[in-house]
Amino acid sequence: MPKKVPLRMCISCREMKDKKDLIRVVKNKENEIFIDPTFKANGRGAYLCNNLECFEKCVKTKALNRAFKGEIKPEVIETIKQYIQKQ
Repeated sequence: MPKKVPLRMCISCREMKDKKDLIRVVKNKENEIFIDPTFKANGRGAYLCNNLECFEKCVKTKALNRAFKGEIKPEVIETIKQYIQKQ
């Protein structure tokens, strides 16, 4: 029997995709928000597509703010944008 592929939903476009095709953004207990390339960091996770159009939509609709129930700092948004552009 083939191994089941873990699927996650992008918080911006709401599409179900393979977990490895998405970027995981985590908010930990210290309220630090960062990108988790290992997919294993503790904390509340949210998944984003690995493209700029989806990220821009996420910023415009404040999807990250809703996912983490709070305001996201501009420098965190800039860090995520830089990460996507490098991919």
